[in-house]
Amino acid sequence: MTAIQDKSDIIRTERGLTINGTRITLYDLMDYVHAGYPVKLIRNYFFYITDQQFNAAIAYIEHHRKEVESEYQLVLLESDANRHYWEEINKEKFAQLTKHSPKPENRKVWEKLQVWKARLAT
Repeated sequence: MTAIQDKSDIIRTERGLTINGTRITLYDLMDYVHAGYPVKLIRNYFFYITDQQFNAAIAYIEHHRKEVESEYQLVLLESDANRHYWEEINKEKFAQLTKHSPKPENRKVWEKLQVWKARLAT
């Protein structure tokens, strides 16, 4: 990959290391890097940024791998904690929703859904 073109290609915001002029963080790219995707395929997923922005992000990750990796692990932990929090908050609401029977006009669709759920469960 090429070296970073301009120091302002990657900036630190409240969201972390971010591609300048976008809401895309380097951690978004790291999801794909960790999954083992080739760089060309990752590039296809981020088609709405310029080649310069993408190359700068990949170069930054390569040149600062240890720093980016440690921050990425913190982001994953925070994301997991947020998911668990909201699952707990909504657990009771979801339980209440499943107790309700469908409206009469939705009864046939609801029955079809139950058949599909039973098929998927087996």
